[in-house]
Amino acid sequence: MKLKFTKMHGLGNDFVVLDGVRQPVTLIPAQFRHLADRHFGVGCDQILLVEKASTPEVDFQYRIFNADGGEVEQCGNGARCFVHFVHDQGLTEKKEIRVKTMSGVICPRLEADGNVTVDMGLPVFVPERIPFISPTSDLVQTLRVGDEDVAITAVSMGNPHAVQVVADIDAAPIAEQGPLIESHPRFPQRVNAGFMQIAGRQAIRLRVFERGAGETLSCGTGACAAVVAGIARGLLDSPVRVSTRGGELTIAWGGFGTTVLMSGPACTVFTGEIEL
Repeated sequence: MKLKFTKMHGLGNDFVVLDGVRQPVTLIPAQFRHLADRHFGVGCDQILLVEKASTPEVDFQYRIFNADGGEVEQCGNGARCFVHFVHDQGLTEKKEIRVKTMSGVICPRLEADGNVTVDMGLPVFVPERIPFISPTSDLVQTLRVGDEDVAITAVSMGNPHAVQVVADIDAAPIAEQGPLIESHPRFPQRVNAGFMQIAGRQAIRLRVFERGAGETLSCGTGACAAVVAGIARGLLDSPVRVSTRGGELTIAWGGFGTTVLMSGPACTVFTGEIEL
């Protein structure tokens, strides 16, 4: 099978984008892993699959597969790449599109300056909907990680996140704690582990150990989750500039009952064809 693909990235969080509208794409997890392999495949954090809409209420469907071959619910950086892809490929002339994902409908909008703003929907703090095993809905909860207790805020942005505040992002134990938090038994569907350093009332530094991908240069839903957690805890004011190792995002949230807006760039790297 030969597949055409486009390599893209959002602040270094990189993707292989597959056009499932104009070519048939039916892959098994091993093939997704091969595509994502940085030595034997194209190399990426996630594979994004663009599909035709199945209902008239949306313009496209959007499926996301992690580097380990598993399908996941949401990807913020990928959403920005998605709207650039369908526009650049002539699949739509709309600047704002409605896209169905596993976790619901998102609305990315291509701005005049080339950046993309995405309405990421409502954040979820209810433990059973994240899902997170907890007898309470407290914003700050203690999670036993290895031989120490870590204070986290559990929140879903269409996918689960565990956000902790650290004093120094450069010294944070991402490599040690990230895998332990990702597979923690209190998160039955695993979780993205976020490490947030407060740099001011409207600025944070962030690193994220992503579920099924490891630490990435940027994580859009992770940025949303971190800002939401910080605002909910009274540590931040909207809008917030999020500095990642790959670049900066702007996240705005008006508080409980309002949706989260994420703004940032997306870039096409190259196109090609691969035989699987």
